[in-house]
Amino acid sequence: MKFDVVIAGGGFTGAYCARALGKMLGHAGEKRVAIISERNVLVFQPMLAEVAGSSLSVLDVVNPLRQFCRHVNVLQGSVQRIDWERRALVLDGGRFTRNHLVGFEHLVLALGSVTDLSRVPGMADYSWPMKTVADAIRLRAAVINRLEEANLIEDLDTRRRLLTFVIVGGGYTGVETAGQLLDLLLESKMLYANLREVPLRVVLVHSRAHLLEEIGERLGDYAQCVLEKRGMEVRLGTRVTEVTAGKVILDDGSAIEAHTVVSTVGNAPNPITMDLCQKLGIPTDKGRIRVEATMRVVGQTNLWAAGDGASVPWDDRGQLKNSPPTAQFALRQGRQLAENLVRAMRGEPLRPFKYRYMGQLATVGQRAAVAELFGFRFSGFIAWWMWRSIYLAKLPGTLRKLRVMMDWTFELFFRRDISVVQPPPEDILRSIHLEKGELLISEGDRCRGIFFVRRGALTRERSGEEPTTLGPDTIVDQEWSDERGRWTITLTAAESTDITVFRGRAFELLKTRLRLGLRDEPESKQIPTLISG
Repeated sequence: MKFDVVIAGGGFTGAYCARALGKMLGHAGEKRVAIISERNVLVFQPMLAEVAGSSLSVLDVVNPLRQFCRHVNVLQGSVQRIDWERRALVLDGGRFTRNHLVGFEHLVLALGSVTDLSRVPGMADYSWPMKTVADAIRLRAAVINRLEEANLIEDLDTRRRLLTFVIVGGGYTGVETAGQLLDLLLESKMLYANLREVPLRVVLVHSRAHLLEEIGERLGDYAQCVLEKRGMEVRLGTRVTEVTAGKVILDDGSAIEAHTVVSTVGNAPNPITMDLCQKLGIPTDKGRIRVEATMRVVGQTNLWAAGDGASVPWDDRGQLKNSPPTAQFALRQGRQLAENLVRAMRGEPLRPFKYRYMGQLATVGQRAAVAELFGFRFSGFIAWWMWRSIYLAKLPGTLRKLRVMMDWTFELFFRRDISVVQPPPEDILRSIHLEKGELLISEGDRCRGIFFVRRGALTRERSGEEPTTLGPDTIVDQEWSDERGRWTITLTAAESTDITVFRGRAFELLKTRLRLGLRDEPESKQIPTLISG
C-alpha cells in the first residue's frame, strides 16, 4: 500500500484531518489518503468519565472511523516504527498481519501521548489508568466489584480498604472521574443490604495548590468546595510516592489504605514520534514536536504534526503561545492541517493555524460544573447545563446525540446501572503448536511475551551468526531483544513443536524475576520457579 497522505493516529486531530481530506478529495481520497488507528473508533474523550461513572454507555462515546471519515482508507493497526528513508510505516495489525508496510508521500504525526506510570513504584501494577474506553469500562467494573466484595466481607479493616477509593491527579480527567465515581458509589451503595450504614471514603490527591489550575484558581476552588461538601477528601500539594496492593503512600509520610487507585497522570511522549525526531534531528519542546504555524514540522517538507504531541504556535489575540493539548484545539488543527495538505499537493501557499479560544468546562458531579467561556465564569447548575449542551452539540453523529440525550434523561429518574457483564480476562498463558518450517518470530518484531519450549525444537537465526537449535525446556526471553524491546533473532520450528507463551502481567513478572538472578538455576527449573513466584 502507498498513499499520498498517511495520518498516524485516530484521535481528534487525525480523525478530523482525515474527515476533511475525504470531503475535499471525494471518492479519490480512498486511494490517496489513509488513517492508521489502533482502534476502529473515534473516542469522544470529554465524556469518558461518564462511562466510568455509569452515566453513559460505552457506545455513546465512540464513533466508527469508517463512518466518520468517509472517502479515506481506514487501517486498524499499531505503528511499530517509521522508516523515513523508505517513506514507509511498519504496521502491526494483529496476530496474523504484523510487519505490514504502508508507504506515504506526506506523513501526519497525530499519535498523541502515551501513559507512563513507571515513575511511581507500584503505580503501573496496582492503579487503574483513565485514558481509553477500555480503561473506563474496566474501572467501572472494578468499582462495582469492590462494592460486591465489601458487601460480602465481615472483617472491618478489609471492608474499609475495599470502600476507599483514591484518584491521583486534579486536572480535568481527575476531577471529572472523581465526581462521577462519587456519584456512582453514593447512589449504588444503597442497593447493598450490608453497606447502607457503612461510610465510603473517596480521596482526590493533587500535587498542586489548586484543582483545575488550567481554568483558574477561583473555579478550581469552587470545584474543591463542591466535592468536599459531598464528602470527598481532597489532598492538595501532595504527591504519591508508592503504591502497593493495599496502600497508597504519600510524600508527607502518611498512607491511605485502599484497594482501588485511579491514575489520571503519567502522560509521556509517544516513543514512535520521539524515535523519528531523534533520527532526523527534529527539535522538541518538552516532548512535543516543534512545528511551524502551518503544522509542518520544522526543517521538513513532507512531515506534519498536530494535536497533543505537537507544539503548534497559536496567536491568542496578539500573544504568541503554544496550543494547549485539548480537544477543541485538536479538532480544529486537524481541519486546518487537511486544508494545508491539499494546498501543499497543489503547490499553493499554506495558511497558519488561527483559532479564537472559547473557554473550558469541567463537571464535578451531582449536576454541578465549572465553566470559563469567552472570559466569563460560571459555576453550579448553569455551568453543568452548559457543559452538557455544548458537548452534546459537538458529539459526532446524530445517532450518538440521540443515545446520549436518552441516557441523560433516564439518569434523572432512574438509578445508574451496576451490571457487570465483562467477558473473563484473556489467558495470560497460551499454548502454540508449530509444524516444521513454521515461523514463530522474526528479527525486528516487537517482543510481546516469553516462550517456553515444552516439546520439539526451534531453529534460531541471527544476523552474522550460524543457526543453532533450541531444544525442550528452553526459555526465549528478553536476552534476545534489544533496548527498544524488539527481537534480534528469527525462530522457526525445526520439527513439530509445542510452546507455552507468557503474556501480560505474567510476562512482566517473568522479566522481573529473570533480572533478579533466576538464570543461575537450571533452565528446566526456571519456569516452575517463576510460576510459583
